[in-house]
Amino acid sequence: MEVRLCAARHWVFDMDGTLTIAVHDFPAIKRALNIPQEHDILHHLAALPEAEAQAKHAWLLEHERELAIASVAAPGAVELVRALHARGCRLGILTRNAHELALLTLAAIGLGDCFASADVVGREEAPPKPDPGGLLHLAAQWGVAPEQLVMVGDYRFDLDCARAAGASSVLVNLAENPWPELTDHHALDCAELLERLG
Repeated sequence: MEVRLCAARHWVFDMDGTLTIAVHDFPAIKRALNIPQEHDILHHLAALPEAEAQAKHAWLLEHERELAIASVAAPGAVELVRALHARGCRLGILTRNAHELALLTLAAIGLGDCFASADVVGREEAPPKPDPGGLLHLAAQWGVAPEQLVMVGDYRFDLDCARAAGASSVLVNLAENPWPELTDHHALDCAELLERLG
């Protein structure tokens, strides 16, 4: 059964494009790494020979580090996270980014103190979304059923991940909802979501 948002106590956020203003230029990254445009970056790298994959992961990490340090919070994101933190909610991050860069990003937008490091799950700690492994990991770590989680994100992978785990989903930062069949809730941005929570 879907968790009522105002009663939810366990929140998991995507980071890039959800808590931050999206800055990744994925077509340019794919060009730089010689990845076909129609391929997913992480899945493509996982299929490469080890030496080539390591070299490309190293380039990606450095590129993403520069983006992380310059991160800017998305509208309402800081206020939403701080409000949930003040209410004593458990807060997690599930990102396709690297763990260390997620921590850098959270510090850059002023939210580093709201998330325990163990509750920040990156691509080294769990299979990348849309695989539900990261959400299931957090549910187990927090000792709750996956149905108690609310996944907040800005892309289909976040919604697919929530659906596969049995969690509720909230789509933010898109003017319209392109995936109504996957989305439990849609808010224009984190500020609107906070208003709804009262």
